[in-house]
Amino acid sequence: MIEEVLKEADKILKERNQKTSIENFLFKEKLSPYELLILLLDDNDENLYLMAEVSKKITERYFGKVINLFTPLYLSNYCTCGCSYCGFSMENRNLKRIKLNEEEILKELKTIKSFGIDSILLLTGCDMINTPFEYILSGVKIAKDMFSEVAVEVYSLKEEEYKILAQNGLTGVTQYQETYNKEVYDKLHPYGPKRDYYYRLYTQERALKGGVKEVTLGVLLGLNDPIEDVFKMILHAEYLMKKFPNAEINVSFPRFRPAGTNFKESFKITDKMMLRFIFSARIYLKNVGIPLSTRENSKFRDALIGYGITKMSAGSKTCVGGYSKEYYSGNQFENEDKRSVEEIIEVIKRKGYRPEFTNWVKGVVA
Repeated sequence: MIEEVLKEADKILKERNQKTSIENFLFKEKLSPYELLILLLDDNDENLYLMAEVSKKITERYFGKVINLFTPLYLSNYCTCGCSYCGFSMENRNLKRIKLNEEEILKELKTIKSFGIDSILLLTGCDMINTPFEYILSGVKIAKDMFSEVAVEVYSLKEEEYKILAQNGLTGVTQYQETYNKEVYDKLHPYGPKRDYYYRLYTQERALKGGVKEVTLGVLLGLNDPIEDVFKMILHAEYLMKKFPNAEINVSFPRFRPAGTNFKESFKITDKMMLRFIFSARIYLKNVGIPLSTRENSKFRDALIGYGITKMSAGSKTCVGGYSKEYYSGNQFENEDKRSVEEIIEVIKRKGYRPEFTNWVKGVVA
């Protein structure tokens, strides 16, 4: 069970004294969790360059010179949770609440498709009344006829519900634990369905058991001690990779961004820390997928092409709809990279990589 993995992680974290040079184990085929923790804690700049080069070689060995592109589409911002860091929180009384109908969803999808995108991520807030399961199912059914890969980032569902979605075209599920520290989690989620830490923790397992082929884990960096959260997330991903060897597992490292609330992050995450986290994940889990969102600025995203990441969101809007400019509402958070899909494609090509729009998952599901 994942609880046992996290308990073991807590024991290792208590011994977080860096006593070994990373060069003693960096080139091993398989690192231990103790060595992973040393990588995450290392703050030597020369070692960071070394980790970058190792990450580059591993990434090209397992993924080639390819970057997959996807675009998120927010279907609704209705939410019954009180998460203090989120712009969609029920506490945000200034937010205009919107839900796209089927005609509007189709119009937005057509606009995104015109950009050349073939992988879509459908998102909602956490509201089972305004956006019930049937609404999510309807969105998946509409999207599956236009996109090779259809993923959702919605509230945690039952295994049977994931099974129904998978039978109707769903290929992926993204679910962020936000923080793995239960005490901090409880403080940040005072009410609403998202408050159930353990139900959320098992979301990926329910999705994979239901037939979904790809899941993405994530923590929102800035909410808690980032070493603890990243360490536990990577071990969680490893646990899933062992339990579901045929599934595609991804880990994501979003940093907190202003979201129209008064929330201030507890930990500042520097660029060097972000690089170290991504390189550590790549070196420890050599075939894990690593997406990078438009939360990061264009310079940072461009620099990471080839050095660990395998996917990039492109042309993203974090409001409901927004692609056809007729359904604009407030953002869940502020994007840093506001470039068009076309501009991102050109950067990927210029760096010697191939932008990819069709995921292998389609062939597995068909």
